[in-house]
Amino acid sequence: CRFSQMLHPIFEEASNVIKEEYPDKNQVVFARVDCDQHSDIAQRYRISKYPTLKLFRNGMMMKREYRGQRSVTAIADYIRQQKSNPVREVQDLEEINSLDRSRRNIIGYFEQKDSDNYRTFERVASILHDDCVFLSAFGAISKAERFSGDNVIYKPPGENAPDMVYLGSLTNFDLIYAWTQDKCVPLVREITFENGEELTEEGLPFLILFHMKDDLESLEKFQQEVARQLISEKGTINFLHADCDKFRHPLLHIQKTPADCPVIAIDSFRHMYVFPDFSDLSVPGKLKQFVLDLHSGKLHREFHHGPDPTDVAPGQPIQDLASSPPESSFQKLAPSEHRYTLLREKDEL
Repeated sequence: CRFSQMLHPIFEEASNVIKEEYPDKNQVVFARVDCDQHSDIAQRYRISKYPTLKLFRNGMMMKREYRGQRSVTAIADYIRQQKSNPVREVQDLEEINSLDRSRRNIIGYFEQKDSDNYRTFERVASILHDDCVFLSAFGAISKAERFSGDNVIYKPPGENAPDMVYLGSLTNFDLIYAWTQDKCVPLVREITFENGEELTEEGLPFLILFHMKDDLESLEKFQQEVARQLISEKGTINFLHADCDKFRHPLLHIQKTPADCPVIAIDSFRHMYVFPDFSDLSVPGKLKQFVLDLHSGKLHREFHHGPDPTDVAPGQPIQDLASSPPESSFQKLAPSEHRYTLLREKDEL
């Protein structure tokens, strides 16, 4: 791979620069993998283009891979940024009252900084700081909020949204990480031109609500039904919403326009499947069955062969119902400054 060969000396030089700044080998490790020889590793981390630069923290792969300039300076600066403290220390509790409530805020109140509780909190923050704002207060400053000991709370977006308190062990990383991730990464996320490729690289199919930006009612219904019907599917499919006006090309690809919104569709990265009728969203089990039909292969089977015989109304010929849903994702959008490719073409190979 020519591009891998071009990056190799740059990557190595960047590692030497960082090694001088962080001589402790436990601080930063640069590593490379030959994916021809170690295809199992490439498959495990869903590597489909080369070269790919992934960041790991505490043994966990971060969602956002490095997409900056392929230069020694840019890579070294990226590492320095990643090494910065992910938690902002507040000096007065009045600062909490002036937080940006459009963001998701996690606040830890600790008796002292040199404690297992805070070290676990800081470790969680190092992984999720792109999704939440993390703050901390210590000693006398935090005393008013530590009436029952060290305390972590979540302030969700919205001026009047009530705080949520973490009730588990503050030294149990798995518990507090799971709780914090649940708060920082919403169940239904917005897909944009900026984060589309990143979401694709998570390797899960998409269940997408296309809605007009000011149509918050449809979004709220979708969020409620996803939470009600599909919470058990959280690890098998990504729940997303998209602005119909911005994503006209994907809509055209499924033979829809903004006038048809709201529209629900699944993008499996092989084909797109449209939920028959948005008004059926609140029918118990309807949305869940749509997702289960994806996992069972029914949607794919019907894509190629038409509806299963059991789904055909009595007396209605199967071939009359057969149709060919559009063949895959937002991959074929018009080339423009907003070109959006969910499956990045492998022109770098």
